Amino acid sequence: MPSSLSGWKQKVVAFASGLGAPGLFLISFLDSSVLTFPIINDLLLIELSMERPARMPLYAFMASLGSLLGCVVLYFIARKGGEAIFHKKAGKHGHAIRHWVERNGFVGMLIAALLPPPTPFKFFVLAAGVFEVPLFSYTSAITIARLFRYFGIGYLAIRYGADALPYLVHHKLQVAVIAISVVIVSYVLSRLLLRHRPQPGGANQPPQVPPSIP
Repeated sequence: MPSSLSGWKQKVVAFASGLGAPGLFLISFLDSSVLTFPIINDLLLIELSMERPARMPLYAFMASLGSLLGCVVLYFIARKGGEAIFHKKAGKHGHAIRHWVERNGFVGMLIAALLPPPTPFKFFVLAAGVFEVPLFSYTSAITIARLFRYFGIGYLAIRYGADALPYLVHHKLQVAVIAISVVIVSYVLSRLLLRHRPQPGGANQPPQVPPSIP
């Protein structure tokens, strides 16, 4: 357990560690919303997956679900708090983050969620709420990113054991590049398939433009 955690946070982590999957959900939810537990959810996921490899999918899913719901809570807090709160928290990065979120929408949130630390991801979450990224696009991006992250960590825990987190630390940029590349390729292919999808009513029907993803 990192010594940087305050006493009461250490008690929360100790309590959650004894709960298994529900505890992992709790830590991930708190870390993605109003508190910060640096890498605790990753360490707990690795520990539980090493102890019970067959339950790794459950642990990864609970971590993903907790993180998603925590991000949704923070999203609505940001919508209520307004732009002044966002700029106060984001500081000098505020304008760049706002431009990125407003310009790139779903793909922008997805890439931000996949980037490794020290990316200030919570600032992107705040920006999504303040500048009203559509909730469906927002939750879709977070869901994909979190499932990729936690199932990946669970797989590494089973394969490399206690060395899983050091492996991620030493290869975080490569992992992020691979993840983002897969996402971008999948996105482009989906757009192409939608664009060339056969239209109902035969070839005489004018082509329909697929709806844009914000």
